[in-house]
Amino acid sequence: MKVRRLRHRWDVSPRRAVAMQRALAGRVRAHGTGGRIRLVAGLDAAFATDRCVAAAVVWDVVERRVVEEAVAWRRLRFPYVPGLLSFREAPVLLAALRRLRTDPDALMCDGHGLAHPRRFGIACHVGVITGTPTIGCAKSLLVGDHGIPGPLRGSRVPLFDGEGRVGTVLRTQAGVRPVYVSVGHLIDLRAAEALVLRCATSFRLPEPTRLADRLVARVK
Repeated sequence: MKVRRLRHRWDVSPRRAVAMQRALAGRVRAHGTGGRIRLVAGLDAAFATDRCVAAAVVWDVVERRVVEEAVAWRRLRFPYVPGLLSFREAPVLLAALRRLRTDPDALMCDGHGLAHPRRFGIACHVGVITGTPTIGCAKSLLVGDHGIPGPLRGSRVPLFDGEGRVGTVLRTQAGVRPVYVSVGHLIDLRAAEALVLRCATSFRLPEPTRLADRLVARVK
């Protein structure tokens, strides 16, 4: 996959990183259906001492199969700071994407998009850099308040932070814990919800990010 969009330094201070998030948040476009999405690249990362490993797994939504996998390693250059995950993980995630021969129609991050204190989570950051429709699908809450979705697959409730809606709490399988879906870039929330649910064929997590998580665990 060619990643030739916005570039910037990653080895900055936390204060500078916060300022960059606030500036780049204005570039996020939370609209569009993403077009005809068939190939979704799931992204996930894991840490091993001073290094980070990332995986990109391209999943065919129609045929329900893996098309391609790629893995990349990078040395960590940014400390752990809540809300600044993208400065720690995004460089290696982008490196994994560059190793793909396939150009995915959409990206799905194991993390948040607009459901972030500065409305610029890792899914927004990766989406703005690549110029690709991107979705955040996280396993846990970062910001906001919500009710409890019904017990059946497809049940959902809105996620609010302050006075605005920032995402959806979506139950992907009956009786399992929900996931937190939010817009990353170039897709609206309804389309993001639909794609996550379509990709969640048998498990709580959608296949692209579930398989990426399994791959980084094996490599680590």
